[in-house]
Amino acid sequence: MEWFSVTDVLGLPGLPGTPQGVRKMAKSQGWESRRKEGVQGKALEFSVSSLPPMTQAALLRKAGKVKVGGMTLDLPKPQAPRYCKDQLWANWKKANQKAHAKAMARAAAVKAVHALVASGSTLMQAYQHISDEFDIALPTLRRYCAMVKGFDDSDWLAVLVPKQQQAATEGRAVRLAAVSDQAWDFFKVDYLRSEQPNAASCYERLKVAAKEHGWTYPSLDSLMRRLDLEVPHAQQVMLRQGEHAMMQLYPPQERTIEDLDAMEWINGDGYLHNVFVKWFNGEVLRPKTWFWQDIYSRKIVGWRTDISENTDSIRLSLMDVCSKYGIPREITIDNTRAAANKWMTGGVPNRYRFKVKPDDPLGMIPMLGIKLHWSSVLLGKGHGQAKPIERAFGNGGLEEYIDKHLALRGCYTGSNPMAKPENYGERAADAAEFLRIVAEGVAMYNAKVGRQTEACRGVMSFDQAFEQSYRQATIRKASAEQLTMMLLQSEACRVSQHGTITLESGGAIANRSNRYFHADLAEYVGQKVVARFDPQRLHEAVVVTTLNGLHICDAECLEKVAFGDTQQAREHKRKRTQFVKSNKAAALAKQGMSALEAAALLPSITDEEAPETKVVEMVRPISHGNAALAVQPVAQNAPTPSSQPEPVIDFEARFQAAAEAMAEKQKNRI
Repeated sequence: MEWFSVTDVLGLPGLPGTPQGVRKMAKSQGWESRRKEGVQGKALEFSVSSLPPMTQAALLRKAGKVKVGGMTLDLPKPQAPRYCKDQLWANWKKANQKAHAKAMARAAAVKAVHALVASGSTLMQAYQHISDEFDIALPTLRRYCAMVKGFDDSDWLAVLVPKQQQAATEGRAVRLAAVSDQAWDFFKVDYLRSEQPNAASCYERLKVAAKEHGWTYPSLDSLMRRLDLEVPHAQQVMLRQGEHAMMQLYPPQERTIEDLDAMEWINGDGYLHNVFVKWFNGEVLRPKTWFWQDIYSRKIVGWRTDISENTDSIRLSLMDVCSKYGIPREITIDNTRAAANKWMTGGVPNRYRFKVKPDDPLGMIPMLGIKLHWSSVLLGKGHGQAKPIERAFGNGGLEEYIDKHLALRGCYTGSNPMAKPENYGERAADAAEFLRIVAEGVAMYNAKVGRQTEACRGVMSFDQAFEQSYRQATIRKASAEQLTMMLLQSEACRVSQHGTITLESGGAIANRSNRYFHADLAEYVGQKVVARFDPQRLHEAVVVTTLNGLHICDAECLEKVAFGDTQQAREHKRKRTQFVKSNKAAALAKQGMSALEAAALLPSITDEEAPETKVVEMVRPISHGNAALAVQPVAQNAPTPSSQPEPVIDFEARFQAAAEAMAEKQKNRI
């Protein structure tokens, strides 16, 4: 390379970084130049000898050359590696920690030998010194140095890793004890089944079958080693414990609450208490509480206790949450019969619970503008990891603060039938006392400091984390009308032809139904509406709304009266007369003119003139055969036509006169 262009030397040491600067430097220093061959114009190239020595070396190195004396030689090209790095380090990954430690010690000794040789020691002196220093046999050290010959020093660890453990792993199948194919299949079928039999009992049955059929079989430990080698652990779990247990081997997903605020998202679930309680009706039972939990802080924000998980406890507990803290934006619940009923979740497109009809009423949750999420159901079983509130029901959760409360001594049943306490069934707690303990337990659960959650960070309590975020969050407050809607029960009914609705909530067994009426219901005859009512006050007014929640009216209850009650009959007649009179007056007021006035505006009908014919056909006399009929003479007694024309009747004038007379008569009547 004797000549170069300006672009070839840009960025090299000792030269400016721009083409203009290089040309200016070449002109000032008088670089030898010539016109560039094969290029039109005044493009120049310069001699390499004109460059400073440092720049010449950098330019030659860039071109892959080096100047030795007066000669310019090509630099030796790096040889392609003779080995596969990926395969080499794949063997490193297969080794255990003990093998890794041995490889590091070997690499340190080999590097020490190369360092001594580089410092001027002879190879034999380096071998002897490092052998004594590292306490390694001289032949072994020389073998280590020979192993890394031809390998890059960054790959020495992978080269020097011991191969014994890898060879032992790869040769396990070859060294397993012999077993007959029939005996091996028999053992696998017996052991890998849902009943989960013990391996020892399966081995005993194998011995009996092998004695009968002459099979060869090794020890039980050898069979179990073969099983672990041929059947992976996940497949063993699948065959013995089922698909759901195998699914749980997959690591759970971790979710962050970094982008959430307090009361933005809540989740709920029911908890069956392990306590005997004497309920208000005298029945001894284990009550069930529906809890609402804030997902951001994990605080329990609402609850209601009842004899079972039902729509009322869910609805009223949600009302408590909305009245105290505001309306959440999103909710996660299970797709159970109580939680996913149409009065709570109707209108949600993916409800998949009960029969979905086009005229289903809008549920309470979508009516409040809350986005509903269903928890996952995997392989036919609930997915507890999907709802954080499930952890509140586990060890150290609400059971410790409520069910095992000191005041409930003798009422605890144990978490399962195999964990019954010694004083099982000693007494049953009073319902009012139990509800008080539930409130105290929830307060203690929320107030415990040092919670290990993302929001609490091991320092705060659920209450403190909730309060810290709640101050800065945007909260949707519930109006009085919304709280009233959540307080009332709902029932869908169809408006009758009389403008009444009938509720069956009074009791279907005794046929205790109630009818309700309002004049505005006449507009919805034959349509379905939703009646919201207080079950304790069925004889008072009920709130009637459309299926999508629009208010219609407050309908009054129509009570039945005695068959001979004349006073109620007169009152009913008075109201009926008032209803007819008011609607009649309103109907007449809608008419701007009478029917006769409208008829008078119609145009009169004139006689239609026959159109002129263009083609005329002659009428021939009737004939029989070839003979024509003779002209018949006129009878003597036939009447002669009168020469006087008949009078013309003006029907239009008569109709106009009759219309005016009727209009005058109608005016006098009004």
